[in-house]
Amino acid sequence: MSALSASRGKARCRQIAVRAFVETADAVAATTKKLEKVRLVAKLLRTLPLEDAVHAAIFLTGRSFARHEERVLGIGGASLYRLVAELSGQGTDRLSAIYRKHGDLGEVAKQALGATHAGRDISISRVVRGFDQLAGMRGQAQKSDALKSLVRQAGPDDVKYIIKIITGDLRIGLRENLVEEAIAEAFERPLAAVRRANMLTGDIGETLRLAAADKLETAPVTLFHPVGFMLAAAVQKADDLFGEAPRPFSVEEKYDGIRAQVHKSGSRVKLFSRTLDEITEFPELAEPLSALPGEFILDGEILAWQGTRPLPFTDLQRRLGRKQNQLHLWTQWELPVRFVAFDLLYAEGRLLLEAPLRDRRMALAQIFSRPHPQTVQLAPARLCGSAEEVSRMFRESLASGHEGVVAKDPDSPYTPGRRGGYWFKLKEAYATIDAVVTAVEYGHGKRHGVLSDYTFAVRDGETLLNIGKAYSGLTDKEIAAYSEYFLEHTTEDQGFRRIVEPTVVIEVAFNNIQKSRRHASGYALRFPRILRSRPDKPVAEIDTLDRVRDLYAKQFTLPRRHSNAGGA
Repeated sequence: MSALSASRGKARCRQIAVRAFVETADAVAATTKKLEKVRLVAKLLRTLPLEDAVHAAIFLTGRSFARHEERVLGIGGASLYRLVAELSGQGTDRLSAIYRKHGDLGEVAKQALGATHAGRDISISRVVRGFDQLAGMRGQAQKSDALKSLVRQAGPDDVKYIIKIITGDLRIGLRENLVEEAIAEAFERPLAAVRRANMLTGDIGETLRLAAADKLETAPVTLFHPVGFMLAAAVQKADDLFGEAPRPFSVEEKYDGIRAQVHKSGSRVKLFSRTLDEITEFPELAEPLSALPGEFILDGEILAWQGTRPLPFTDLQRRLGRKQNQLHLWTQWELPVRFVAFDLLYAEGRLLLEAPLRDRRMALAQIFSRPHPQTVQLAPARLCGSAEEVSRMFRESLASGHEGVVAKDPDSPYTPGRRGGYWFKLKEAYATIDAVVTAVEYGHGKRHGVLSDYTFAVRDGETLLNIGKAYSGLTDKEIAAYSEYFLEHTTEDQGFRRIVEPTVVIEVAFNNIQKSRRHASGYALRFPRILRSRPDKPVAEIDTLDRVRDLYAKQFTLPRRHSNAGGA
């Protein structure tokens, strides 16, 4: 083969890379079988050129960049919608109809552009360059022109997935753990080694590169690149923790704050949220955390604090979203915070994820054994061997202003990003209210064709004022039945959203109440979930704004007790 022929063959291979990605993604979406999804992805990753496979693995997790990277594209749904409208020449009504059918902007783009789009197959490397350019641009006009250039080079199927990746939602039934399995299968590596490398690097693409080179064991712990957080499964009552073979649990208070991971080396400190984004709103924590001895990664919670007691999350939220240069000393003085540590993931060059919780807690206690600032604390833990002991600690935790308790197996490893049989959270709803549904929206994923997101309101005299939106609690059967009802009782069709006749009463549980400019009531419920429909209750008897105000005020009186009276 001549050098020219070889060059052309390599170019064709790269040119069809996005087409191969699209065909694989469509096939993955078409099957419900997990093993088939893994097989399809493994085949793609095995056959693509290495660098294309690296980026395909990242794209298949629904991300534009590796998880640990702080870069963002900065392109919202409205901008994408305008771009599709401009390139397709379709009117708003037509695009809204397509969106209602699919509930997915990528599918809207494919159908709207259709055969009239002049784009051709492009390479994955071209998409990568396009994303790099977009992340480096600041002005929206500049971003729009760059994105338009990228989309014009791609076919409708390619555009569908480019937009899906930009929005971070592939909707093909593929989670990152399945991509890990596909990498293990494609390169015949142990799955546990693949998962460990991905957790340590925070980069599924780099994990693939290590797997291809058979160097997974060299994946380093990289400080200041966050790892996934271990999660707790919910239980309803203390008795649920103890089966036929009872085991003791290490029980801690469940905090009403922001979960945070602290990385510290020398005087450098960074905090990361559960979404693995850097937390910058609390600069006053850097100095006391840097004063703790050693190099480490801590898991814990940031709490608003006043005197000797924690404040509700609703208070802490006042400091969220502010840039560091907007934080004034009076804000820190008016609403001080503390960091409470309850786990240790890494210390002095040693990864502790596989160590049992009791050993991690002992090492953590050593860090806090020396004098340290009051703004950083070690979470207290108590060994409980019965439901009665857990219940007693639960009541004490509530009286101290916390949400409940977390019960942890003392022998448990730290398993990032997963809920297993090791950690369990026990908490109660702060209260329930009876409200009326005023608007409904089409859901996402498997619920894109049904009206599953409910906006609800309380009474203020004869006026209904919205106070929240919930999308969990009802069964698929109930949602399907209500979808038919709401379609027949729509007063205003807004496309994906409908204003409906206020006739359906629901009972909603929630954790607490916060003030909000988003809703006409001036309040919003935190973590609302639908407990049940109330066909027995007329709209005239739903809860009032006065009761909401009363519940809001009672949040700040301690000891905090739970009100389950949503109305008889």
